[in-house]
Amino acid sequence: MKLSRQFLKGSTAPLENDSALLLDVHRRGVPGRERMRRFRDEDEVDLLIVGCGAGGAVLAQRLARAGWRIVVLERGPFWDPDTDWVSDEEGSHDLYWTDKRIIGGSDPVELGKNNSGHGVGGSMVHYAGYTPRFHPSDFETHTRDGVGSDWPLSYWDLKPHYERVERELPVAGQHWPWGDPHSYPHGPHPICGAAERAWTGARAHGIEMRVGPVAITNGVFGNRPHCIYRGFCLQGCKVNAKASPLVTHVPDAIAHGVEIRSGSMAQQIELDAANGQATGVSYVEVETGRGRFQRAAVVAVCGYSIESPRLLLHSTSKRFPRGLANANDQVGRYVMVQGATQVAGRFPELLRMYKAPPPELSSEDFYETDASRGFARGFSIQTVSPLPIGWAEHVLADGHRGAALREYMRDYNHWAVLGSLCELLPLPDNRVTLAAENDQFGMPVARFDYTQCDNDRANIAFAKKTMHAIWDTAGAQDVLTIDRYAHLVGGCRMGQDAESSVIDADHRVWGTPNLLICDGSVMPTQGSANPALTIMALASRLGERLSTKRIQAGKGDHERSIARVRAGRLSEEDR
Repeated sequence: MKLSRQFLKGSTAPLENDSALLLDVHRRGVPGRERMRRFRDEDEVDLLIVGCGAGGAVLAQRLARAGWRIVVLERGPFWDPDTDWVSDEEGSHDLYWTDKRIIGGSDPVELGKNNSGHGVGGSMVHYAGYTPRFHPSDFETHTRDGVGSDWPLSYWDLKPHYERVERELPVAGQHWPWGDPHSYPHGPHPICGAAERAWTGARAHGIEMRVGPVAITNGVFGNRPHCIYRGFCLQGCKVNAKASPLVTHVPDAIAHGVEIRSGSMAQQIELDAANGQATGVSYVEVETGRGRFQRAAVVAVCGYSIESPRLLLHSTSKRFPRGLANANDQVGRYVMVQGATQVAGRFPELLRMYKAPPPELSSEDFYETDASRGFARGFSIQTVSPLPIGWAEHVLADGHRGAALREYMRDYNHWAVLGSLCELLPLPDNRVTLAAENDQFGMPVARFDYTQCDNDRANIAFAKKTMHAIWDTAGAQDVLTIDRYAHLVGGCRMGQDAESSVIDADHRVWGTPNLLICDGSVMPTQGSANPALTIMALASRLGERLSTKRIQAGKGDHERSIARVRAGRLSEEDR
């Protein structure tokens, strides 16, 4: 049956992605899993992807549409929102990557629920839905501000893919005046009393704010419903109103022949000893412990900023004794987080901050470098809406225990919270390495060391001061502060040469062109924006360039095989 290309309420369907129409209006699980194509281990697929998150799922969907035969390995489960997700903070623990990791450095980063995904859809399954674009300046911070590193591509290379992905999610919000000014496919969501208080304080303080942008439907979108403002965006959206690759790209990918093997832990990227090209991936079935090997003409690593470096470092050989792609000791370096301090304000009236998408209002007035502030780059501000357990962590971080903690918990509905996303700079010693101990699969545990620089500390301090000023101007009766981090990028950054980066502008590993990396680890800088949309835009661009033959992703037989796929000339015998 041909799918209708017209959505309800006049919304235009995204081109070449039927995911929203393929979903079942009566249930939330991804349809077609039982009919999903299955490949044999001995089949050489055209593309093997490790990780089914923002990068891997989009790349799979794009190239499946171009006729590529694709297998995706995913460590976590294939989620069914109806049966696997609950409206409960504690009950959502399985959404996060909780395997052991070791942290260190002077300012160690807690790893878990706010920066690591687990399962089909990746960390976007439990993100807040916040989807701003990077600014043009983010791609040339060294040229403009003398810090960080310039990307080997520009904002304008990604702009058409930002626009395409925003239509697919879709993104809702007011016209965005910062960076490259633009509008969004869906209008802004209503805001709650907490956001109104924040807007009042910001306006009085001379700070411009806008509603959104969030990848949450504001109106029916195909078979996805309108948001019902249940408040559990960070615990997985049980109604499929919030976008994640699980609902925005996986259905269309499966419909076009992609096989997703959930519960599959990648252990080693295998190479041809003669030519050094990737031949596939060895992995373990999580439930059975059985080892398997999937052959592939091209391998794409999309495991994010801890697991992608870990897999490369573990993939040693005579040709690459220090780890695959690591001849110049670049794998695992320049991992970044964002300073994400939150400041809460208390008001006499009931605000019920949970009654709306968590990031309701945003400001990027402080995004760009302002020399008068005493540091390079900047930060953004948005409202956030912690649920009760998250609120308890907030109260504890401010030093309250016992009776005081209980009183603050009873007062929950009178509070509103602002959060910052401070751009912290890429530093070579903030890195992922392999620890001496192994995990349950026999792989060395990842170690992540992180230390702030003086510029980072100055940025965080200024953001904190600004949020306090907003609540003071708004008339807050009390304030609480929690220092924290958010997001992860870097570790396999793209660049102009092999001496200072891991991949080129087309995501090819230097020296191994049929090995690609496409996730947040490739970003040379962090920006002051949630990275999800940029990761998806990068994957969309890579998929387009591969499918239109603007780059080569292999040599010899691999290259000829992929060329036949792209030209649509693979016969059944070839397959």
